[in-house]
Amino acid sequence: MIDVQPVYLEGEWVRLEPASPSHAAQLSQIANEETFRFFITAIPFTLDKPGFRRLIDSFSNRPDMLAFTVIDQETNDPIGMTTYLDIRAPHDGLEIGWTWYAEEHRGTRVNPECKLLMLTHAFEMLKCVRVQLKCDERNMQSQRAIEKLGAKREGVLRRHGILPDGFVRNTVMYSIIDSEWPTVRSGLKARLSR
Repeated sequence: MIDVQPVYLEGEWVRLEPASPSHAAQLSQIANEETFRFFITAIPFTLDKPGFRRLIDSFSNRPDMLAFTVIDQETNDPIGMTTYLDIRAPHDGLEIGWTWYAEEHRGTRVNPECKLLMLTHAFEMLKCVRVQLKCDERNMQSQRAIEKLGAKREGVLRRHGILPDGFVRNTVMYSIIDSEWPTVRSGLKARLSR
């Protein structure tokens, strides 16, 4: 049975720290409405400092979730967030999601390194047998990013979640299983070495 505890994950370009209310002010400065238009949120939140504090507090109070703030190693500033969620300890599985980055960090080494850090921890330290990822069916950019990781598309959950604006979304499900991890790891390392 996996035991997910707060942890710091350190890479060459980014560091993942357990999300803290102390990150709220800087996160609020880099977030915009467009970033979250496909997100299902557990609570309504605003993109200001109090809103991010409320969001981080709500994540911290959930036993099935561990939220990280993504820190730029060069500047030591927060540049986004990502989480382990839907932690299913008895089934040795979890999800990586609720991932977003400041606009200037999208399409860079940030996402592959974050995923390498999180997947390495999930498969090699926690001994997960499955890690899943999902996104709104309309979000083609996220689907391409997930597929580029090497995750396998499993299908579409129809009318799976209601967004804050009332839209009922279809969700595309992906996964990586433990036997696929060595190939996925090699692919991520190759991408980061370019």
